[in-house]
Amino acid sequence: MRTETEATRPMPRSRLLLATAGTLVVGALIVVGAIMPAEYDVDLLGIGRLSGLSRLWAPDENEVDPNAGSVRRAQEYPAPWRSDVIEIPLPGGNTDKSELEYKVRLPKDGTLVYAWEVIGDIEPREFTYDFHGHTVTRDRSEEMTVSTYKQATGLKAQGSLTAPFEGIHGWYFANAGEKPVIVRVKLAGFYELIPNGAPGNEFRIRANVPASEARPDTPFQAP
Repeated sequence: MRTETEATRPMPRSRLLLATAGTLVVGALIVVGAIMPAEYDVDLLGIGRLSGLSRLWAPDENEVDPNAGSVRRAQEYPAPWRSDVIEIPLPGGNTDKSELEYKVRLPKDGTLVYAWEVIGDIEPREFTYDFHGHTVTRDRSEEMTVSTYKQATGLKAQGSLTAPFEGIHGWYFANAGEKPVIVRVKLAGFYELIPNGAPGNEFRIRANVPASEARPDTPFQAP
């Protein structure tokens, strides 16, 4: 049994220093192993990952309204998602068959992702394209809405389009070279193909078939 003198006797300095050091070590381990992984995503010892404390960390949030601005960033469409490949033969020699338009139908704010390239022996400056869209009018008394996205020369392009209005959107392609080429167009998104002969596909281009079958009005010439 401890006497009153033993109970009031101060702890030896060596034990006090040892206890203080132990407390500091435990505190440091708590900070490094628990607080830092959970609060700051800093896991020096790997304890946060093993214990799951790292999952408690999250950065400060700055919420952005997805519907702010003129175009909604998140949308749903009644039409199903689709993808198509269109191979368009264009003879050379600046004939009436060496240029044409090919478009697809998009609703307002509809999304189209595309990539096209020219296959054949041709200089980039000899191939012209005009990426544009317009509304379809029923008679000449109606006003047509038109938008031009890009006019240039070159042998390939890729990107996306969010339609500013409901209508038909696509390209005018022109081969000014002497040799035939094929324009391979890859599309994906929420759009509709235009039937043969309708505005936007007056040249009756067929999708998802080889170039030799895609254009019935022109005998196929391999580039």
